[in-house]
Amino acid sequence: MNYTQTLEFLFSSLPAYHRIGKAAYKDNLDNTIALDEYFGHPHIKYRTIHIAGTNGKGSVSHLLASVLQEAGYRTGLFTSPHLKDFRERIRINGKMIPKGEVTSFVRENKGIIESVSPSFFEMTAALAFDYFARENVEVAVFETGLGGRLDSTNILTPVISVITNIGHDHMDLLGDSLEKIAVEKAGIIKENIPVVIGETQQETTDVFTARANETDSAIFFADTRVICSLGDTTARTGKRRYILKDLKAGREISGIIPLGGDYQAKNLQTLFQVYECLKDSFKISEQNLIDGIKRVIINTGFRGRWQILRHNPLVICDTGHNREGLEYVIRQTRKIHAGSLHYVLGFVSDKDLSLILPLFPKDAKYYFTRASVPRALDERRLQKTAAVYGLAGECFSSVKKALEAAVADALPDGLVFVGGSTFIVADLV
Repeated sequence: MNYTQTLEFLFSSLPAYHRIGKAAYKDNLDNTIALDEYFGHPHIKYRTIHIAGTNGKGSVSHLLASVLQEAGYRTGLFTSPHLKDFRERIRINGKMIPKGEVTSFVRENKGIIESVSPSFFEMTAALAFDYFARENVEVAVFETGLGGRLDSTNILTPVISVITNIGHDHMDLLGDSLEKIAVEKAGIIKENIPVVIGETQQETTDVFTARANETDSAIFFADTRVICSLGDTTARTGKRRYILKDLKAGREISGIIPLGGDYQAKNLQTLFQVYECLKDSFKISEQNLIDGIKRVIINTGFRGRWQILRHNPLVICDTGHNREGLEYVIRQTRKIHAGSLHYVLGFVSDKDLSLILPLFPKDAKYYFTRASVPRALDERRLQKTAAVYGLAGECFSSVKKALEAAVADALPDGLVFVGGSTFIVADLV
């Protein structure tokens, strides 16, 4: 079994949420616990940091891993979904797990995999737990898949838990209100383990505070401790200057972040609070923090967040895919002084478009398309639904064709934005 055959086995045999959606979701940890026992509880062999949230958890995970690397730690990073290569999900010091490790893991453990019948995510988490232990990482950053309480990563007892924010996503699985979603995310808060909350939100603050009280966990709301401001929002490079104002210590930290999205201000606030909680026990310096932020793409291979693909016309992609995430990127596209505005859009079929399409400007031109995954929404259906909200455009059978048309229409002074789904971005980068 070679690497290609291994992936075919994984994708065809194990239900994967990123491909089929809700049918792949498991509402218990039975399979995860069974796999963990089989492999000898590998996750207890190194320190871990657990990160959940609706938006920002990927950025915060990569930023924190980069900071830890700058501090000299052999750092594991587990994230999802991947953009191009499955191995992006599992990295050590930024390097993807080798193809041979994936193949040998599946081949040597095919018996337990077939016996337990885990989901794709459950199997992937087990692979990460085991690989990090065998490769002697000193610390690993684990991003939850979705939710928290029932997520396969929630067998961890981390040194700190992080919840970036709560937004309207996966509501069919996690609950139909921010409070209910917060309860699921709060499930990663463990007994006597500190937790950092990225954003203070009226609907969720009491949920997190109550859970922290139940577990005797110190709780820190990042946006009450630090305020982040970003430089010019019209810059046509991927870099932004930031200033972090520490309200408690009365000092400022400044530097460069290569992630150009406005929403990174909140992620930097969360990162700073986590740094404050860990800097002594992990011996992380302020310079490590600054360098880790500056080198996050180099250190971790992070992609797809307000990523500039070309100039003249300016083409930007972003993986934001829920209401809160798209509000940020749409607002930011409107700030850029461009001769014309073009959106290459596609979504997954189970997305509630009534929460999303009203956000988009009616004076832009649209290129409706679909990603190359089974969950992708048919572009003709998207075009029909978008018309209800006053959004007009043409249909294209692939993201590449849609982008080619948008670039041709935009002319050198135009702006083309590509997004709506992680999988739309994945078809380009």
